[in-house]
Amino acid sequence: MLKLSGGMMWVGLLCLSAAPAWAEGKADLKRAEEIVAGRCFLCHGMEGESSSPLFPRLAGQHAKYMAKQLEDFKSGKRRSDTMKAQAEDLTPDEMQALGLYFESRRPQPHEPGDRDLALVGRYIFQKGNSFSGVASCASCHGPKGYGTPLLPRLAGQHPEYIAAQLQQFNKRERTNDNAVMHAIASKLTELEIKAVAEYIGTLE
Repeated sequence: MLKLSGGMMWVGLLCLSAAPAWAEGKADLKRAEEIVAGRCFLCHGMEGESSSPLFPRLAGQHAKYMAKQLEDFKSGKRRSDTMKAQAEDLTPDEMQALGLYFESRRPQPHEPGDRDLALVGRYIFQKGNSFSGVASCASCHGPKGYGTPLLPRLAGQHPEYIAAQLQQFNKRERTNDNAVMHAIASKLTELEIKAVAEYIGTLE
């Protein structure tokens, strides 16, 4: 399995004045679990580990990013008939709660399907391609693919899903978050797309 060395550590500070917000957060997570059990689990699983590469793994995804995607599905800014129907009746609070729920799930490691291809992808992910003007994925999503609250966590995502999203960005079929990603995806060869996607799938 391909791994990057090092780890990430965060420290949270908790004070008495934050207790009511914490209690409210727990209530939100309970509501989120009800929604996941009622609809999301069919495609994404209760723990965010979807069984099909057609559907993204959501375990460990950033809550704020997820809430934005749900809002974009609901408004039609990101087009998907399936997801629009799922998000149609969600409130902003429920979207935030669903984001927090899946962010709290532990992502599972996955073996590369093609180790040689993943090594090519590692180079593109970490260094880009200076010959064609492709920026490194790590420059925005971080060296381990963890992303930020505004940029998606990529680490451990289905390679097939990553490749499909890059192809959609290239063709401008992905109807949100298109500006920067189209400029990058349009310069990637098919080999580079497949290789980067394969490598991303191995990140933990």
